[in-house]
Amino acid sequence: MSPTPSTPSTPSTPPPPVTPLRETYPLFVANRPRTPNLDLPVVDKFSGAVESHVPLADRATIEEAIAAAVRAERPMRELPPYARQAVLEHCVARLTARADELALALCVEAGKPIRDARGEVVRLIDTFKVAAQEATRIDGEVLTLEIAPRAKGYRGFTKRVPVGAASFLTPFNFPLNLVAHKVAPAIAAGCPFVLKPSERTPLGALILGEVLAETALPEGAFSVLPCALADVAPFIEDDRLKLLSFTGSGKVGWDLKARAGRKKVVLELGGNAACIVDANQREHLDFVVDRLVFGAFYQSGQSCISVQRILAHASLVDALRERLVARTRALVAGDPKHEATFLGPMIDEAAAARLHGWIQRALARGATLLCGGGRTGAMLDATLLEGVPADEPVSCEEVFGPVALLETFTDFDDALRRVNASPYGLQAGVFTNDLAKTMRAWDELEVGGVIVGDVPSFRVDNMPYGGVKGSGFGREGVRWAIEDLTEPRLLVVRTAG
Repeated sequence: MSPTPSTPSTPSTPPPPVTPLRETYPLFVANRPRTPNLDLPVVDKFSGAVESHVPLADRATIEEAIAAAVRAERPMRELPPYARQAVLEHCVARLTARADELALALCVEAGKPIRDARGEVVRLIDTFKVAAQEATRIDGEVLTLEIAPRAKGYRGFTKRVPVGAASFLTPFNFPLNLVAHKVAPAIAAGCPFVLKPSERTPLGALILGEVLAETALPEGAFSVLPCALADVAPFIEDDRLKLLSFTGSGKVGWDLKARAGRKKVVLELGGNAACIVDANQREHLDFVVDRLVFGAFYQSGQSCISVQRILAHASLVDALRERLVARTRALVAGDPKHEATFLGPMIDEAAAARLHGWIQRALARGATLLCGGGRTGAMLDATLLEGVPADEPVSCEEVFGPVALLETFTDFDDALRRVNASPYGLQAGVFTNDLAKTMRAWDELEVGGVIVGDVPSFRVDNMPYGGVKGSGFGREGVRWAIEDLTEPRLLVVRTAG
């Protein structure tokens, strides 16, 4: 069937009164605020109005920040764990106090519905809490070296030491929590850093910079530098930086890796996450559908683990389809400042137009439009498609928007193979009650994480998170990020002649 595309609905409940954002926010160079210009407007992604202005760092400022980070390597390395923990605990307290401002910034600059923006602020704070705990347990081990007569009398020990100055590049879609997943582990590990937040969503990182500037971190420990893309090369290519951590698109990420030289690189890239719904889920379909709709359309699908491909067993696909369509059509779209809004705008009109074109291309090749499909500016309807050819971009690439595809399978192992046919491998979801199938999915799926009983969009901030294949390498989640930000150093002691 091909229903008429819907238009965004407008909630009747008016937005609650909020404290407006400040007209300007400074950038940070070596822990200190600066406002050399106000060249970057911060635009409300729903209304198009300019809500604030922030500075753009030039090449000279970026060079100054990198040099300061390098000078801060020893002071940060020598900062004792309890002092790092105190900085992180200060962040927890101050970010909690500024939670409303942070949520409003998210709502405005990212177009994130206000309820979801509050949720991201909670995750931001949780990430700093976890980092505060981990800061005092970065341990080594004692090694048994006497594995042969020649090693008699030798003992071995390891400890983890900071890699040094790090470079962080973060995207627009989770401008608080994805920044937190780089900054908080760096402080816990004792690494100074330079951070370039997305120029589309700089406010959250700059507010965090204000909080960090209140602490006793050594001079040069951090810089937060919105900048033009034309000036970003030093973050990538400067050999004084020992680690580059990038979250964003695959095309950009692999190019950065090729340019990064000798430094360590951590890439958290895109995906086109699949979710399998097994035959034994008929009694749980309402729950499954609620989770699928949330996973597909939360934040207008602008998440690298949003539900993009739904593989449903043939015995329940008809019932699943009917409920999916009904739940999707019921989503409230519109102004993200309204409490009832679930679906806000995409990051800009160009992103919405690109994905709308992919939808039209799939329909031209015989796909069926189950619901949605319409676009008004940056607002793209929550869209369900069925029968999409596997080589269409909306199927094999990352849609990064509010579009999900329905497919049918009859054999569970075939469903696993179809999930693996993707060039990406970030996370996958499996709804099944069968333990053997659970373990088979864990063994066979070529992804960084398998989520059983829920959608691939599930993430808790202390779990290892990252992908394989085109989705990158390395892991975030505080403890695992600390491993990337530190190196093992061996000590061998000869205790007998």
